[in-house]
Amino acid sequence: MIKQTSSFWNVPPADLLTQLDTQPEGLSGNEATRRLASFGVNLLKPPKRSDALALLLAQFKSPIILTLVFAAGLSFFLHDPVDAGIILIIVLISGLLGFWQERGAADAVAKLLAIVRVKTAVLREGTEQEIPVEDVVPGDIVCLNAGDAIPADCLILESRDLFVDEATMTGETYPVEKEAALLPPETPLAGRINSLFMGTHVISGIARAVAVFTGRQAEFGKISERLKLKPQETEFEQGIRRFGFFLLEVTLSLVIVIFAVNVYFHRPVLEAFLFSLALAVGLTPQLLPAIISINLAHGAKRMAGNKVIVKRLASIENFGSMDVLCSDKTGTLTEGSVRLHSALDLDGHASDRVFLHAYLNAFFEKGFANPIDEAIRSHKQPDVSRYEKADEIPYDFIRKRLSVLIKHDGAHVMITKGTLPQVLAVCSHGETPAGDKVDIAAVTPQILRQFETLSAQGLRVIGLAYREMGPASVIGKGEEQDMTFIGFVLFFDPPKKDIAGTIDRLKKLGVALKIITGDNRLVAAKVSRDVGMPEAIILTGGELREISDGALLRKVQETDIFSEVEPNQKERIILALRKAGHVVGYLGDGINDASALHAADVGISVDTAVDVAKEAADIVLLEKDLAVLVEGVQEGRTTFANTLKYVFMSTSANFGNMFSMAGASLFLPFLPLLPKQILLTNLMTDFPEMTIATDQVDVEMVNRPRRWDIVFIQKFMFAFGLVSSVFDYLTFGVLLLLLHATPEQFRTGWFMESVASAAIIVLVIRSRRPFYKSRPGNQLLVATLAVVMATLILPFTPLGGIFGLVPLPLSFLLILALIMILYIFMVEVVKKAFYRRINSLARHSPSRAAG
Repeated sequence: MIKQTSSFWNVPPADLLTQLDTQPEGLSGNEATRRLASFGVNLLKPPKRSDALALLLAQFKSPIILTLVFAAGLSFFLHDPVDAGIILIIVLISGLLGFWQERGAADAVAKLLAIVRVKTAVLREGTEQEIPVEDVVPGDIVCLNAGDAIPADCLILESRDLFVDEATMTGETYPVEKEAALLPPETPLAGRINSLFMGTHVISGIARAVAVFTGRQAEFGKISERLKLKPQETEFEQGIRRFGFFLLEVTLSLVIVIFAVNVYFHRPVLEAFLFSLALAVGLTPQLLPAIISINLAHGAKRMAGNKVIVKRLASIENFGSMDVLCSDKTGTLTEGSVRLHSALDLDGHASDRVFLHAYLNAFFEKGFANPIDEAIRSHKQPDVSRYEKADEIPYDFIRKRLSVLIKHDGAHVMITKGTLPQVLAVCSHGETPAGDKVDIAAVTPQILRQFETLSAQGLRVIGLAYREMGPASVIGKGEEQDMTFIGFVLFFDPPKKDIAGTIDRLKKLGVALKIITGDNRLVAAKVSRDVGMPEAIILTGGELREISDGALLRKVQETDIFSEVEPNQKERIILALRKAGHVVGYLGDGINDASALHAADVGISVDTAVDVAKEAADIVLLEKDLAVLVEGVQEGRTTFANTLKYVFMSTSANFGNMFSMAGASLFLPFLPLLPKQILLTNLMTDFPEMTIATDQVDVEMVNRPRRWDIVFIQKFMFAFGLVSSVFDYLTFGVLLLLLHATPEQFRTGWFMESVASAAIIVLVIRSRRPFYKSRPGNQLLVATLAVVMATLILPFTPLGGIFGLVPLPLSFLLILALIMILYIFMVEVVKKAFYRRINSLARHSPSRAAG
């Protein structure tokens, strides 16, 4: 029986293992499976089940739909059971259509997310293995290294120089040192140095810990449950919500007026009520959630084909509207494969002695996996069989050093490497090539000259020092002093061959690239010249500290490269860019990138990134390459453009038709369309719109960032909705005054014109170009033609009779066709004038036009 003690920091490790019924070697696979079933998945929110029934019912949760179903049921018993049955069938078909599309979208997204699941190392029956974070259970023995996200609330069993970022839990800015200990039960959270908490991550060091609480039972889970934390809405989500409220206000106002007027004219109350509700269904873009899900999921699948995995679908729009991309240079501008150039003594000559010291440090270090040590180890492998590791002080981002204690021939020597200033700071002597020790002050000018010369060549310079420790077999950070500087270790990372062209493609897409790097100004300047940015403006971290927040708003827009940047300065740069009005993307894969990824409008990481970076990212690249990202930006803009097409359709022909019908009902002695005919119109016009996700997008729609603009959409609605209404009333006049249509013929003619015009006009308003110069997607074209053909044929079939439609004479059909041709011509004319005016306004003032 497992016993989870709430004050586990007060329990000795051996006793806690007994209470959790686990061993230092970890759980068995079968026991872990049983506990997962018992405790549930290790998530703050339970995973959304792909529950078919729940998803189907969600299609009918709209208050308007529910009211319509209720009214149809009432009509079934009191009025016309056939009409009521037809209405219910149409509502059901519409719901099934949305369900089928959304289910497919949800399944596709689930498969994509599985590609970039964050994993953690645990012991199972004594063997270390990687498992998804959500599969961690109480009693698991977790193995942690630098960069790992802590998957549960844990008690430390053993650790070495463990530092953890607990800012999410305590607000503490600096990493907190953790170690095994026994603490009083009343110890506050910030003082529990023997405990690790979900939601935090390892900065440096190593540890083994036992998981005690997972999921919502963890401290972070309790906090999120109390606060009901939700992801911050993207600009796209806010725009969709405002658009929905806007249409709801228009719809409710119109429906109330129409119902009141029809009752005033003594028309049957139930019929008037059904007519008003059917109009509301026609006016309300009830497919909008489904269309958005389909578009975003389809876009995510296309982006996955370009090695871009979307974790949060709503971030696709921000990805497309991004106009500033901040990134490190490693792996983006450069090949990302750090290689050792040489190991030099103080005089700048190649030195085997310097390389041996560097190799020993890299070979024996275990606390911080990094490309620098990998480059040293892979350069060449001297015989180190007579050397033993005695101790280690792992690298951290405060000291910026890594020290290893080596035992050789009975003596101990500590070898330290790190950034040159930080290594020099702990040195009291320098070693000449002849082996003589001299005062560090005497050789510091020489060291700094070498540093500047080498950096100007684009080489990354690491300092190397040692200290003889005698019999001491343990070291701490206090021993990093009185050291002897021995030389330099140089690394290079060549620029990518096609990077200049990629940067130019980004620029043509309206995305400014800003490099944020820890390298010094000289290295940054050399790299910028190599990648085709010869006149790059550089700002250093030191200069950044001296600039006020107000002045920084202007400075960040002028600067191309931020060098010598400290981790906490990245977030400040990004926030300043956002305040200056930019949509900012940040590409990062390191331990210290998490806060910057959160601060950006769209956080971008790579599949090989540390856990904390992948968790914080909205989008994960399967390859750290700017060219991959360029393709992703274009796909993001394509997805956004296709989503807007549905919005334009809902606010032009559809809206115009329903508005005209509402107006016609005020002066006609009969209803212009029966409720079942309105719903059939709505259903048939939905079919082409469901294929929008596969539509082709004109190049001008993806060649610059575009952002959601409700004002633009309102202008579009009034311009094109007005044109639609004018031709609707022209159709009314022709049918009544010229053709002297009966009520049945009027409804049939109006039904055919309404459906056909709404379907065909999609092909016109989907592009800024003349419709004959922009080819639609095959699925959209086929669906549109199929709906038009079905509309023409339906009145001549028995099914048409059920819906109250009657065959029309050839003269009716020819006149309606003529009206349709005139309508298409007029929409083209209005479209040209509309976009000419929009472009004119955009030239005079920066526009956020959605179209």
